[in-house]
Amino acid sequence: MSTPKLRAWWFHRQGLDGSLRNATPAAVLERAGWARSVGGVGPYLTLFSRARTSRDEADAAATKLQIHELPAARGCTYVLPSGDFALGLKVGEDAAAAPMKVAAKVGVTEKEIAKLEQAVLDTLDRGGALDPDAIRDATGKASRNLGEEGRKKGVTTTLPLALGRLQARGEIRRVPVNGRLDQQRYKYTRWKPTPLAGYPASPSEAYGELARRYFKWVGPATMSEFQWFSSLGIKAAREVVAPLGLTTVPDAADRLFLPEDVEEWENFETPAEPCYALVSSLDSIAAARRDLISLLDGKDGTRAVIEDTKKKALGGLSDLPSHAILDRGRLIGLWEFDTEQRHIVWGTFGIKKNKQLSRVVDETEAYVRDQLGDARSFSLDSPKSRVGRIESIRNFA
Repeated sequence: MSTPKLRAWWFHRQGLDGSLRNATPAAVLERAGWARSVGGVGPYLTLFSRARTSRDEADAAATKLQIHELPAARGCTYVLPSGDFALGLKVGEDAAAAPMKVAAKVGVTEKEIAKLEQAVLDTLDRGGALDPDAIRDATGKASRNLGEEGRKKGVTTTLPLALGRLQARGEIRRVPVNGRLDQQRYKYTRWKPTPLAGYPASPSEAYGELARRYFKWVGPATMSEFQWFSSLGIKAAREVVAPLGLTTVPDAADRLFLPEDVEEWENFETPAEPCYALVSSLDSIAAARRDLISLLDGKDGTRAVIEDTKKKALGGLSDLPSHAILDRGRLIGLWEFDTEQRHIVWGTFGIKKNKQLSRVVDETEAYVRDQLGDARSFSLDSPKSRVGRIESIRNFA
């Protein structure tokens, strides 16, 4: 469990207290951290909950490459600010190599994929942005189907291998077909120069810089939390954070601070008045540490919620089961968007509805309804799949 001060500190450092209002999308991501993207509204809600960024503003920033979705830490996709493009690609290199190891077991060679990669680059140089089907047609026999054996191992054709490696090296990038961040239909285009061109950091140095950013975004955090986020082993994680001089303070348990944050922490006071924010189920304040119980008051840990289709105790989860309502960092409720009624269904944990909270709900509802159309947590989330979650929220509302 954590203290109200610690939760309020995370809330403030994440910019959810209004301190990032009207900031640019890149500035929000520089302070709050990379926005996890899985075909849902997470990136949009990250920007709206902090800066009241409109969808058009977010899409324009992506079009101008002020922000962009990239494979990064653990090989997972995030929306990053432009200043972190090279870093994100660098720390994603190991994960990008993994599919090739699997493909090698069904006869795919390095020479074969290198040849296919060049064919893809030549195709994109000639044809501009193309979707995977068009690339497959244009490259002809350079790519092939891996048959039943490949299907069993999760590698059906060689083209995704080439596209994944080229993207991880920053030689190509994905472009959403409709310009939106909350879908997973893409075209690919050349990226010249690649963000990695002239990037001097070694893998170890890159992970050290990732650690510095991580503890600035969501610190104080534990070593195990950073280890999960970075996908490093215990020894490697300790080695890359050692130069940071992380330290503890008496009233934050075993959590680690950057030395330059200690004085601000000691002078920080928990706000006396409520401050509400509606965030996505993949918001950095929760998803970057996966320690959901640290955002809960003790009495709320036993509350029953629906995760997937099963009823579970909220305090036993690592991740948010629905989009969240926060008050100064404390998780006080959940919400989902009802597409049929076109409104937010929300409920709190014993917190009485009030004008301030209702205003924040209404602002978010208008944003989702009028600008996004829905609030999918991830690409496969659908109105049908969230029926149980909505009913659960209605019950405790």
